[in-house]
Amino acid sequence: MKDYLVIGAGPAGLQLGYLLERAGRDYLILEAGPTPGHFFRTFPRHRTLISNNKRHTGWTDPELNLRMDWNSLLSDDPELLFTRYSERYFPPADEMVRYLSDFAEATKLKIGCDSRVVHVTRDDEGFEVRTESGDVHRARRVVAATGPSQPYVPPIPGIETAELYTEVSVDPADFTDQRVLIIGKGNSAFETADNLIEKAAVIHVAGPSSVRLAWQTHFVGHLRAVNNNFLDTYQLKAQNAILDGSVKKIEKRDDGYLVTVSFARANEVTKDVPYDRVIVCTGFRFDASIFDESCRPELTIRDRFPALTTAWESVNVPGLYFGGTITQSRDFKKGTSGFIHGFRYGVRALHRILESRYEGVEWPQRDLPGTPEALADAVLERVNRTSALWQQFGFLADVIAVDGEGARYLEEMPFDHVDLPDHYRITLDYGPDHDKHDPFDISVRRIAQSDSGRADEGHYLHPIVRHYRGGELVATHHITENLENEWNSPDTHREPLRAFFAAQAAAVPA
Repeated sequence: MKDYLVIGAGPAGLQLGYLLERAGRDYLILEAGPTPGHFFRTFPRHRTLISNNKRHTGWTDPELNLRMDWNSLLSDDPELLFTRYSERYFPPADEMVRYLSDFAEATKLKIGCDSRVVHVTRDDEGFEVRTESGDVHRARRVVAATGPSQPYVPPIPGIETAELYTEVSVDPADFTDQRVLIIGKGNSAFETADNLIEKAAVIHVAGPSSVRLAWQTHFVGHLRAVNNNFLDTYQLKAQNAILDGSVKKIEKRDDGYLVTVSFARANEVTKDVPYDRVIVCTGFRFDASIFDESCRPELTIRDRFPALTTAWESVNVPGLYFGGTITQSRDFKKGTSGFIHGFRYGVRALHRILESRYEGVEWPQRDLPGTPEALADAVLERVNRTSALWQQFGFLADVIAVDGEGARYLEEMPFDHVDLPDHYRITLDYGPDHDKHDPFDISVRRIAQSDSGRADEGHYLHPIVRHYRGGELVATHHITENLENEWNSPDTHREPLRAFFAAQAAAVPA
C-alpha cells in the first residue's frame, strides 16, 4: 500500500510528485495519457498559451523572476524553467508538453502512464484505485490532480445538438460565410471567435453575465487582452456582436439553427435568431464519476468543482485531497489557483500540510527577535522578493507567530488555514473595490506613493499586515502601493510598519 497516490501527471501532479520525491515519500502518480501533460496536446484548441513567459526581467534573483514566469514548476534546478523552452511571451502549447515530459524525466518521478483511473473506492485502511487496464493500486491517501476534465454544458434545451469547444473544428475555412453563435464569455469563447473573424460572415458571442476584462478585475481567467480583438469588431460595426442575455432554447433545423435569446439589457426582450453553427464554450467541470459512492466528494459551484477544506481536503471524504486547477473553488474568479503560476504554490503548501499531518514535519519556520524593528525588517525583506505572495495574492500569507518576547516566521500558509493564538498574517493584495475602477481612467485619483497615512485607500497590489488575537482580527496595517513594487523606503514603508508593530505590542492584554 502506497502512502500517497496522485491521479494525474499534469503540472499539479508533477509539482506534488517532485515534492514527494524530494522528501523521500512512498508515492505513485497515475496518468491517463501516454506522457505527462497529455492535456496540453489538445488544449488550448488554438495551440497558444495565454500564460506569461517573460524571459527578460532585468533581475538576476530567480525568486523575483518567478513573478513574471507563469509556466515553470518549482524546483531546485535552474535548468528546469519553462523560460528556457520558448522566447515567445505567449508560447506554443506544444512547448508545455515538452517541458512537462522533461521535468518528469529530469526529476525521476514515479509515474505510471497509460493508467486511466476508472474507479476509486475507500475502506477503513485507505483507498483502492482501479485503472482501465485492470490494475489495482492501494493507498492511504489520494490526491486528485486531474483538472476539470469534462466540458461544463449548461442546461439549455437543445444544447446537445450544438458543437462543443472540445471538438469543434479549429480551421476557420470551415466557417466561411456562415452565421455563428458562440455561447460563453470567457477566454475559450473569445479565442474561438477571434479565430473565425476572417472567414465567418457573422459571429455572435452570448452569455447572461457581463464581459469582464482581466486587466480590470485582476483575475486572469477573465477575458485577456490577447483574446479581445473581437470587441473591436463589435463596437466598430464589423457585423459581429456580443449578446447580453440568456440562451433559452436551441432548435436544430435542416438549414441550421434557430436560437431563442432573452436579452438582459432590453427589458427581457426575446428574439429568435438564425445561425448556421452553434458552439458551446462554457468552461469545464471536475469529473467525480470515477469515485464510488463510498468516497464520492461533495461538489460546489454548480457541481463543477470539489468542495474543499482549507487544507485542500474533501469536505466529506477524509484522506482525499486535491491539487491544481480543480482547487479554484477556494478562490473562484478572484485568485490564481486555477493556473500554474498560482497552484504551484498551493501544491507546495498542500505538501507542507501533508508533511505536518502524516510525517511529523513542522511547517518551515525561522525564529525572530520579537522587537518591532526585527518584525518590520522581516516583513519588508519578504514582500520585496516573494513570488508566492505575489502570485497567490490574498490567498497565501506569511505568518508571524508571537511567542512571548520572541517570534516565529512561517512562509506561505493558506490564509484561512492559519490557527494560532497571537499572530500576524502578511499578504500582498489589492485594495477594496479594486475591480470597480477603470485603471486607465485618469479622472480616478490615486493616492501619492509617499502617502503612508492613506495607504488603505490604494487599489493596486500592496502589502497588508493583519494582527489576529484569539481568532479575532484586531488591527490592520497597509503598506502604501508603489509603482515599481519596491517597499524599501525608511520613512514611507519601514517606519510606519515598525510603529504598527510597536503599537500592537503595547496593546497586548495583561
